[in-house]
Amino acid sequence: MKKLEDYVRNIPDFPEPGIIFRDVTSVLQDPEGLQAAIDAVQSLVADVDFDVVVGPESRGFIFGVPIAYNMRKAFVPVRKKGKLPCETISREYDLEYGSAVLEVHKDAIKPGQKVVIIDDLIATGGTMEAIVALVEQLGGKVVKIAFLMELAGLEGREKLGAYDVASAICYEGK
Repeated sequence: MKKLEDYVRNIPDFPEPGIIFRDVTSVLQDPEGLQAAIDAVQSLVADVDFDVVVGPESRGFIFGVPIAYNMRKAFVPVRKKGKLPCETISREYDLEYGSAVLEVHKDAIKPGQKVVIIDDLIATGGTMEAIVALVEQLGGKVVKIAFLMELAGLEGREKLGAYDVASAICYEGK
């Protein structure tokens, strides 16, 4: 039986020499890999008391929606600027080269709701830091942040130090 890590394709020297790119598409393309990934992330939140799953575009949707469905919870999408049709709140965050903006519907999370945030990967933590700020701006309480993969060498977890963060796979490097 394959381990979850066995489904992740490792691409050396991408996007630059010395970096190993951890490709989630190989997990998604394998039925057993996809099931193993969703089961692994779901196990990270199985004992958590929460009301809502929040997932960022687009891979947070892939892992967050089936977990919300399985656990009979609501799902709230966080999207890139201009993609949501109703009134939104937004948060700008830094990228490696520049910045971007994330948005969520203003009525998506009710004050006091307990929120689990799910995504495929934590690297520097900037995207997740922006999502946490959006949830809290709406009055939600982040009770867990779960990832399929973590690149520990980029120290994203440190930006989320006040929160309960877990990953199914942890890579020590970048």
